[in-house]
Amino acid sequence: MKRKNKKFQKKGSNSLNKLSLFQKNDGKFSKKCPLSIKNAPTIDYKNISLLRKYLSDNGKIISSKITSVSFNKQRKLNQEIKKAKVLGLI
Repeated sequence: MKRKNKKFQKKGSNSLNKLSLFQKNDGKFSKKCPLSIKNAPTIDYKNISLLRKYLSDNGKIISSKITSVSFNKQRKLNQEIKKAKVLGLI
């Protein structure tokens, strides 16, 4: 009888083996855009309280992957944040 080498055996496909901090999640996380719903605030360079929600502590613009803002609204946010920075409002 041959002895099976345990070092090279493939582990069973356990759902816990797939969980890791460094692996991408297989399921896609989808969330509605908070700026596209009814009664959403308008994106304007004068609306500083809204613009600060999308800025980090260092003053960098937070990506749309984190904030779940749609592509067009993210572009508009970037423009308005940059305007407010130039004018010295932020």
